[in-house]
Amino acid sequence: MTDALTDPSPEPLAGLLRHYRPEPGVPDEMLDGRGEVRPIWRDFLSRIARMSAQERAQRMERGDLYVRETGMFHRQYGAEGSVERDWPLSHFPVLVDEAEWEHVARGLKQRADLLEAVLADLYDGNRLVAEGLLPPTLVARNPEWLRPLAGVRPRSGHYLHFVAFDLGRGADGAWRVLADRTQAPSGAGFVLETRIATAHVFSDIYTRAPVHRLAGFFRAFREALQAQRGNDGGRIAILTPGRHNETYFEHAYIARYLGFLLVEGEDLAVRDGRVMVRTISGLQPVSVLWRRIDADWTDPLELNDASRIGVPGLVSTVRRGGVTMVNALGSGAVEMPGFSALLPRICETLRGEPLLLASTLEHETAALSTTPAFVDGRLRPRRLGLRMFLARTEEGWAVMPGGFARIGASGDPAALAMQRGGAAADVWVMSRGTADRQTLLASATVGAQRTTPYLPSRAAENLFWLGRYVERAEFVIRLLRAWHVRLVETGLPESALLRHLAAFLRIYGAPPDGGIPQGLSAAVGSALAAAGQVRERFSVDGWMALNDLDRTLRKAVPRAEPGADAARMTGVLLRKINGFSGLVHENMYQSMGWRFLSMGRALERALAMVDALAWFAEPAAPEGALDVLVEIGDSVMSHRRRFAVATNRDTVIDLLALDPLNPRAVLFQLRQLDAHIDALPGSGPDAPLTALERAVVRLCADVATAGTDELDSAQLADVAARIRALSDLLATAYLG
Repeated sequence: MTDALTDPSPEPLAGLLRHYRPEPGVPDEMLDGRGEVRPIWRDFLSRIARMSAQERAQRMERGDLYVRETGMFHRQYGAEGSVERDWPLSHFPVLVDEAEWEHVARGLKQRADLLEAVLADLYDGNRLVAEGLLPPTLVARNPEWLRPLAGVRPRSGHYLHFVAFDLGRGADGAWRVLADRTQAPSGAGFVLETRIATAHVFSDIYTRAPVHRLAGFFRAFREALQAQRGNDGGRIAILTPGRHNETYFEHAYIARYLGFLLVEGEDLAVRDGRVMVRTISGLQPVSVLWRRIDADWTDPLELNDASRIGVPGLVSTVRRGGVTMVNALGSGAVEMPGFSALLPRICETLRGEPLLLASTLEHETAALSTTPAFVDGRLRPRRLGLRMFLARTEEGWAVMPGGFARIGASGDPAALAMQRGGAAADVWVMSRGTADRQTLLASATVGAQRTTPYLPSRAAENLFWLGRYVERAEFVIRLLRAWHVRLVETGLPESALLRHLAAFLRIYGAPPDGGIPQGLSAAVGSALAAAGQVRERFSVDGWMALNDLDRTLRKAVPRAEPGADAARMTGVLLRKINGFSGLVHENMYQSMGWRFLSMGRALERALAMVDALAWFAEPAAPEGALDVLVEIGDSVMSHRRRFAVATNRDTVIDLLALDPLNPRAVLFQLRQLDAHIDALPGSGPDAPLTALERAVVRLCADVATAGTDELDSAQLADVAARIRALSDLLATAYLG
C-alpha cells in the first residue's frame, strides 16, 4: 500500500516546482542537467508537495518562532551603527549526498594539512620563500603574518585546530573553495541552532530521514581540547570580543553547549608565564584558549596597541609555552586571497600530490549553483554558498557532517552575505544507509567526576547586578500599580497620597504621569544588558522569559493610558517578571553564579523596603500611605492574618522590617544575604571573619534586636547606608 505522504505522484510535485526556473548554464542542487529531481531530494520534496500552502506557512512560522524566542541573532552594521537582527533563517534545508560530501571532505582534510604545513614554514623555516614558491612581499606585507611569533612553535605542536572553508559549486558542477577560514572561524554555533530551528519546521520528516547528526563532531573536538589541557589543572576558555560582536550569540551558545568558560580580555591576566582568569576565588589558570577574536587584537603590548579587548602579555605567554591557542596566533596569514592561487604548486612540492579541491577565481563566482528556497510562498532558485567545518582530533581532522548554507537574497551572487540580506539554511548530509545517532556524551564510560566551575569576577558582577535590576524593576512595577489603582478609585491625581506616591516614584526615575514611564524600561533594559553579558549561564526558558518581559514593556510604554489601562498592564508585567524570577530561582544550578544573582536580589529588596519604610511610614505621610506600603510589600494577606487591627506604624514595621519569616521583610533578606556570603570563597567555620561578613552579621543583629519604636527615620536611613556599604564591600572582595 502506497504511503500518501511519500507517494512520488507527479501532480503535486509539479505544482510545487511550477515556478522553479534555474538560470541557464547555472548548476542547481535539486535538479540535474536534464531538469529532473535528484534522487536524494525526491522523498523530501514529495512530502512537501503533499502539504497545503497554509501548512507550509505554519511550519515556517514554527521555525521563526523558535529563532525569536531563543533570541538567536546576528549583529548587522549600517550607517546608523549596529543593531541586533533575528537570525535570517531560510527554512528549506540543502540536501547533499553522503558520497559527494565525503569526496569534498577528503579534499578539505588535505587542504587543512597543507595550510598547517604552510604556516609552519612561514613561522619557522621559510623554505617556500627561499625556493620561490611564495613571493617575499606576500609574507612581508601580509598584515596577518605576525613578526613577534616568528620562530615560535605552538605548545600543542599545531597551528590549526578548528578551521572552516567557504565553498561553491562552479558551472562545471565541481565544488571549489571560495575562502579559507583559519583565523577565528565563526558559525559553528549557528549551525547547531539552525539545525534545531529547521527541525522545528520539518520535525516529522527530519526524525525519519537518514540525516547525519552533528553532536559526534562536537564531542570529538571537545575531547581533543580536553586532551590539550595536560596535567596543569587549567581550564578551557573561549575568548570573545563581547556582546557587541556580530557573532556573540554563537560564542555564548558554544560555550554553554560544550561546557567551556566564556571570557573577555578583561577577565584574563598573565602571571608568571601563564594565562589566568580573574574569578571570585582569585586568579585561576587557563590551559586552552579558543579565541574568537582576530590575533592582532589579542595583545596590546606586542601586537595592536589600540586593542582594549586583548590580554597584555599574551604573546609572551605563548612564546613560553604557557597556553595552547586555538587557533595559533598568526594563523590568519594563510587567509590572504593571494595564497589560493599558489596552493596547487605548493601542494605538489610539500606533499607530492595534486590539490584535490581547486580555489574559485573571482570571475567564476557569477556561476555559483542555486538551491531551492521559499520566497513569498513559492519555491525559487537562489544562489548558494556553503561553509564546512573541520576540527583536529586525536585521529586527525574530523569534518562536520553538515554546516550552514548562505542563501542569496536574489540571483546576484554578491547577495550571499547576511549583511546584504542573505539567509542561512541547514545542510542535511543524507546517508545511503542508517544515519549515525551520536550524542555529546563521552565516547567512553567513565566515573562521574565533579569539578568546581570557575566563576569569573565579571560574570559574578553581571549576575549580581542582574539580580538588583530585576528586583528594582519589580519594585517599581508594584509602586506604579499602586498609583494607578488609586487613581481609578479616586480619580484625583492631585490628592495628597498620589502626590506622595508620585514623588517616591520620581526618586526611582519613573514618574507615573504618562501611564508606563520610560524609567521602568531603563531598569529592564539594564537587566537585559547584564544578562546578555552572561548569556551562556542562562537556560533558554530564562532568556526567553526576560526577553518576553522586555518586549511586553516596550509595547506598553507608548500605549498604556493612566488609570485602569496602566493598572491592568502593570499586573501583566508583574506576572511576567515573577515568572522570570521563579524560573531562575527554581531551575538555575545553585552554584556561585546563583548565589551572586540571589545576593543582588536580596540586597536590592532589603534596600528598597528600607527606603519605602522611611518614605511611607514617616509621621508626616498622608493617610493611606501605610496601606500602600503593605500592598507594595505584597503582604496584605499576611497583615490580616497576623494582626487583628488596622494598619498602623508598629504593625507595618514589625511585618516589613523585623519579621524573620516574611520574604518581603528587611530582616529576612539580610539573613538570606548573610547565608550566601557565608558560602563564598574565603569564608568558613575556621576562617577569620572578613570585613564583609562582619558588616552583615552586625547589621543582621542590629535589625533583629531593634524595636518597632526604634526604627525611626534616622535609624532607617542608617540601615540603608549600611546596606549600600555591603554592596561596596562585596565588590571590593569579589568583583574587582
